Amino acid sequence: MRSSRLWPALVAGWLLIVTGGARATDAAVQSPIDMDEAMRGSQAAIGRTLGEHRFVDQRGRLLDLASLRGRPLIISFIYTSCPFVCPTLTTQLANAVTAAREMLGADAFSVVSVGFDTRVDTPEQMRRYAAERGIDMPGWYFASGDQAAIDRLAADTGFAYAPFAGAFDHLSQVTIVDGEGRIYSQVYGMEFEPPLIADPLKRLAMGLATPERPLAGFLEKVRLLCTSYDPKSGRYLFDYSLILEIAIGLSLALGASVFSWRAWRQGRPAGAGRR
Repeated sequence: MRSSRLWPALVAGWLLIVTGGARATDAAVQSPIDMDEAMRGSQAAIGRTLGEHRFVDQRGRLLDLASLRGRPLIISFIYTSCPFVCPTLTTQLANAVTAAREMLGADAFSVVSVGFDTRVDTPEQMRRYAAERGIDMPGWYFASGDQAAIDRLAADTGFAYAPFAGAFDHLSQVTIVDGEGRIYSQVYGMEFEPPLIADPLKRLAMGLATPERPLAGFLEKVRLLCTSYDPKSGRYLFDYSLILEIAIGLSLALGASVFSWRAWRQGRPAGAGRR
């Protein structure tokens, strides 16, 4: 991994990818992408609403990203000839998706992995890439598109990439989009713990109340609030200690309110409020 400058807080998210046996041995060789500029562009995308984007999925069917609105969407850019970084990122993402779906539900969000090497990443190649990693989950699409389609989505999501040394230099980035099509957060690096993906999805779920079922919506938020990630098992578990803390907090607040009301009643002059 090389860059013209080091940005320690974000260096883990910047990856120089070299494939096909090509190696950059000359110290003067520089990345074609400026790291600071790439990160500024990626962060500037947060809050942006995605435009119209159409691709073809791994089964050769039309995939219109607008059709996935109504629930959160995870977008990951990869190229299938990458020997290490992109496969690692995809595997890490699969672990995070599994954990998040155990917590939120199997149909709580969608995932799209976009192959940006348009010469190689055909629908058949994307299908093979998914199969080699054992990924066959409903709601996870491996998408192909022409160069214009890839560039439009990359611009919308703040994803930077460029051909370099026979392969690609690119930002290792996973984009989380809310149900309205607005970019909610970015996750960087090829290796990450599931909470970096699951927690933003959890926050989005907690913010989506169901007007028709306000009580059920409240209980669902409590359930989500009381799940925590257990690194030993790699799963989200229900944390009963949080329920206890919430119950104690509510009891103390109720007790304080009753005490204040009684004190106010006792302090009122006799006959006050009567006519």
